[in-house]
Amino acid sequence: MEPAPSGLDYGGYLQLDTLLSAQVPLTGEHDEMLFVVIHQSTELWLKLCIHEVRAAAVRIGEDDLRSAFKMLSRVARIQQHMIQAWEILATMTPADYARFRDSLGQSSGFQSYQYRMVEFLLGAKDPRMLEPHRADPDRFAALEAALHAPSLYDVAIAALARRGFDLPKHSLDRDWSAPYVADPQVEAAWIAVYRDADRWWDLYELGEKLVDLEYRLQQWRFTHMKTVERIIGFKRGTGGSEGVNYLMRALDRQLFPELLSLRTAI
Repeated sequence: MEPAPSGLDYGGYLQLDTLLSAQVPLTGEHDEMLFVVIHQSTELWLKLCIHEVRAAAVRIGEDDLRSAFKMLSRVARIQQHMIQAWEILATMTPADYARFRDSLGQSSGFQSYQYRMVEFLLGAKDPRMLEPHRADPDRFAALEAALHAPSLYDVAIAALARRGFDLPKHSLDRDWSAPYVADPQVEAAWIAVYRDADRWWDLYELGEKLVDLEYRLQQWRFTHMKTVERIIGFKRGTGGSEGVNYLMRALDRQLFPELLSLRTAI
């Protein structure tokens, strides 16, 4: 390991001058700083989620599940922090937000490149979600690559197959850009794992780590929806999005369906 550059201090290492100069409210309204900081900090946490989920997928593909567990646990903790961030934003009243909302123009959280990347990596695939990013060739290409690559759940299903479970070919080699569709044989494999957890302990723990991620993602979505409802009601979102109605529909999307359905079967 190379020694740290001479004279490097805390602020220099973290590039705090750059980081702390990035909060530039467009109005003089007091609550706009809250709005900016919450969304910027969320983007930083999303960056770390992407880093951890990608690394975990590589480890699972190498059958190094123990290393993947640490990464997935970290993502779950990050998600919990992001859920709490909505509680802070909820201290802003409708009147507070109305004072600066027009200054946001067409900007919208719907346009978050990193949030869409997290969804694609976890398996929430929808080619239509590429369109808001078409104007940025690099981001569009990165999202398109993630859309057409196996998701974290696809990698987990492949791990089941390598351990000898009989899985259908269409679950192991499919159009990765299409939403995942639950399969009875995949459910049967996970049921076998859960019914004999002592034998398949690492696969059982992998299943539970994935359930943790989906559970917290749904909590995040719900808290997001309720925060938006609390602040703007059922108005359309900035940038023309549907606002609360869109967020409500998102609550019905499942990432790892067999890991939930097996609970009825066992």
